[in-house]
Amino acid sequence: MPSPNRRTFLKTSAAASLAATSLAAAPKREIKKALKWHMILDPKAKTTLDKFRLIADCGFDGVEFRGPIDIPLREVEQAMAKSGMAVPGMVAGANGRKFSSADPEVAADGVKQYTRALEQVAALGGTTVLMYPGTVNAENPYDQVYRRIIANTRKVIPTAEKTGVKVAFENVWNNFLLSPLEAARFVDDFKTPAVSWYFDVGNVVNTGWPEQWIRILGKRISKLDIKEYSRKKRDAEGPRAGFRVPLGEGDCDWPEVMKALNDIGYTRGWGSAEVPGGDRLRLTDISQRMDKIFAS
Repeated sequence: MPSPNRRTFLKTSAAASLAATSLAAAPKREIKKALKWHMILDPKAKTTLDKFRLIADCGFDGVEFRGPIDIPLREVEQAMAKSGMAVPGMVAGANGRKFSSADPEVAADGVKQYTRALEQVAALGGTTVLMYPGTVNAENPYDQVYRRIIANTRKVIPTAEKTGVKVAFENVWNNFLLSPLEAARFVDDFKTPAVSWYFDVGNVVNTGWPEQWIRILGKRISKLDIKEYSRKKRDAEGPRAGFRVPLGEGDCDWPEVMKALNDIGYTRGWGSAEVPGGDRLRLTDISQRMDKIFAS
């Protein structure tokens, strides 16, 4: 029989071996960090190149514009080349909302602007254009919004397929696509890989659990928005107040979120901060908090 010291050594060695095996089996994460263009508020960064260099210094890999943009694409391309920044996509959410309008002219303008954003993203080497999927309210019934969104999205799919830039619906507080099961079916109904889901982690916490959405949406997820939410602040101050908490200090269970992303194979790609921005100090803090989240 092994001596007590020998037994302790064997247990310790076995535990260390198991930990090493688990660590080796865990997929390596290479999720790149982005932020939104409107978050860059440092007064010293005046030009596009200034802003790109600033966020590079803060630790980011890319930035997403609200699209389509009026900044000359050549100016953006030069800033990308000189700073090493990428433009992984654009947010054309407001134009996406127009897709559900009952006014044909408004809807047509939304399709036109969203198509332009797809083309711009393709020119800049990005892969998604985020869309807010309509708004349901007393004047816009759920079933009608559903039909309008589908009909108008089909008008931009040929451009998405041609350019290789995905239409990316996001879960937002719009009283529409309230369940991950419905969201998954909605994407699948288009029957094309050109339609995907841009998953906003923080937006789910008010009424659900992000890790459940992630596992249900699975490979449909093309990108992530990273934000926090506090149920405690919500209960004390109202629903919108829940977002007023620093990344990592709310009720997003980030280790579970990261585990769910591992489970669906989302170990590469992009996570974009969508929180109040600021100057260099503020943006550096956001970047460092994202590092901790992605490492959890």
